[in-house]
Amino acid sequence: MLDVKTFYYGSFINGEERKKGKNELEVINPYNQEIIGKIACATVDDVKDAVKCAEQVFQETMKKMPAHERSNILRRAGDLLETKSETFAEVLALEAGKPIREARGEVSRAVQVLRFSSEGAKSIYGEQIPMDSASGGENQIGITKRVPLGVVAAITPFNFPLNLVLHKVAPAIAAGNTVVLKPAEKTPFSSVMLYQLFEEVGLPNGVLNIVMGPGQELVEPLVTHPKVKKVSFTGSGVVGWKINEMAKRKKVTLELGSNAPNIIFEDGDLDNAVNAITMGGYTFAGQACVSAQRIYVHEEVYDKFLGKLVAKVNTLELGNPLEESTEMGPMITEDAAQRAESWINEATVKGAKVLTGGNRKGALLEPTVIANVTPEMKVVCAEVFAPIVSVIPFKTEDEVIAFANDTDLGLHAGVFTRDINRAMRVADSIETGGVWINEVSVRRYDHIPYGGVKNSGIGKEGVKYAIEEMTDSKFIGIKLV
Repeated sequence: MLDVKTFYYGSFINGEERKKGKNELEVINPYNQEIIGKIACATVDDVKDAVKCAEQVFQETMKKMPAHERSNILRRAGDLLETKSETFAEVLALEAGKPIREARGEVSRAVQVLRFSSEGAKSIYGEQIPMDSASGGENQIGITKRVPLGVVAAITPFNFPLNLVLHKVAPAIAAGNTVVLKPAEKTPFSSVMLYQLFEEVGLPNGVLNIVMGPGQELVEPLVTHPKVKKVSFTGSGVVGWKINEMAKRKKVTLELGSNAPNIIFEDGDLDNAVNAITMGGYTFAGQACVSAQRIYVHEEVYDKFLGKLVAKVNTLELGNPLEESTEMGPMITEDAAQRAESWINEATVKGAKVLTGGNRKGALLEPTVIANVTPEMKVVCAEVFAPIVSVIPFKTEDEVIAFANDTDLGLHAGVFTRDINRAMRVADSIETGGVWINEVSVRRYDHIPYGGVKNSGIGKEGVKYAIEEMTDSKFIGIKLV
């Protein structure tokens, strides 16, 4: 087993590690609260140096690097990550409390992101403009090409500390940008290992730089730096919209929270829906922004679905993330689990009924199913970000669409029905960035457009779409003489 207790890392700027004389933060295993390593925190001056370096490397190296070289670096990184997959998975289990089987899945997806990005680097196309469509445009040629922006600031969360980092870093490199990454301080070691992996496959120094430490100290000087041209943030809405204000005229992508609705009609496949909701509500202890949270079930099948769901949830194995049998591990901190527990208690005081789960031991919160909820309860109206699902009956299609849209959030939704006409009507009516039919809201593939509406964010991720967000369209006109 990997001995991460020896892990002690600082920031990485232009290929050099900075940790001497820095304030330190301990990194804690969420399952047993053991210290698994330390990081040396960056200063504001380190952030400035990282951006300065990234800008210089962009001008001198990256913007001149041909697409096939960027593609080859990303392809080699994907191949190497695949060979190191078990080590990466173990680190994810230790620093994030992610069950080892889920951690392996995250690494597998990360390999895929690198390979999609490798192909994306070779597929950044412009277009030809028919200039003679305009009077006076005869004997002229117009083309567009997509050009890199420069320095990209990437700020990432704890819940998918490898894959969500790569959803920013890999497309940025594919597009020809440089990156200053601020990973979550609770899960920094997978980012360090990724940095080392890129070094090994020949990414030039200064293309990827990492600044370690608390967001409240590092985010503002990073986001407001005049040489940062693009900010990509995944995290809470409160922080995300503050970053949007700080960034002013920069290009910004925000991937924020949600309280995903999943709708089960009377003709839906209940067994499929139960299995999907169980996966979608409790994967990584519900700590995903598209986790199944609000489950609306037609009144004709409500009791039957609820019985099947509770029975299924009761089979989930809660425990040590490193054990192969574990299906759900701890939340990221005991404070996070206590907050979720308090929301359960608030709901029960107001009349909700906990059908299973609800108990907490440290950071371990049992997978929980709640019924008899009302719209103003936090477990319904806010993002719970915990292993809690609320099951709510409905009567009509119009009613459930109104229920689903009764929120200022809108990332993903799920709809379970065999009626394709109804499926498309509902999908068109739900105010979210994405809708799955006969699949749970949490489902995400790494090449699809991914992003929310309302307060769930702006912009899109998914490799192709992230590359577009990280480039500008440049017009070139030619007069034939």
